[in-house]
Amino acid sequence: MSGYDIFAWIVLVILLASAIGVFCIAGWLPGHIAKSRNHPYAQAVTVAGWITLLFGFALWPIALIWAYVDVPQRRSGAV
Repeated sequence: MSGYDIFAWIVLVILLASAIGVFCIAGWLPGHIAKSRNHPYAQAVTVAGWITLLFGFALWPIALIWAYVDVPQRRSGAV
């Protein structure tokens, strides 16, 4: 193996590790935001973040938006 081959393998391993890291952070982010904002459905947001990321990524931004949306509280006198 030449020096270029070793360098290419090192770059490949770094890129693969970076891609795995970005994927894990993207799956973790909506749930973390929901938990830090005391979202009433934080566990559901966490699951939605991972599921949508694993099955196509197209709906992942919806999970991220859901993490920021506050659910209005019921008024005690409302019917």
